[in-house]
Amino acid sequence: MSDLDTQIPTRFDPFAEANAENSGAGAGSKEYVHVRTQQRNGRKSLTTVQGLKKEFSYTKILKDLKKEFCCNGTVVEDPELGQVIQLQGDQRKNVATFLVQAGIVKKDNIKIHGF
Repeated sequence: MSDLDTQIPTRFDPFAEANAENSGAGAGSKEYVHVRTQQRNGRKSLTTVQGLKKEFSYTKILKDLKKEFCCNGTVVEDPELGQVIQLQGDQRKNVATFLVQAGIVKKDNIKIHGF
């Protein structure tokens, strides 16, 4: 019976990797900035940016991102993840290059998730 229990698939959690890294923050761990896309309805999608340092002003970064990519966005307060930036559309590559060029994050510390 125990073999059947191990073969049952479980629910997929896209944030499990980020939560595992945050809980095991040791001396040698890096602080990653996670850039993800979430499908809304139909062709609509949403890009989320999580893991920026607390010292940065999220509203100023959001204002520059919105102006640069001609899209709307907001800063959402999540109880587990902290502040998360949400942008309309699939802006993963654009956001990653913007954060590197602005000097906010190093290229090695950005993880782009999705297809």
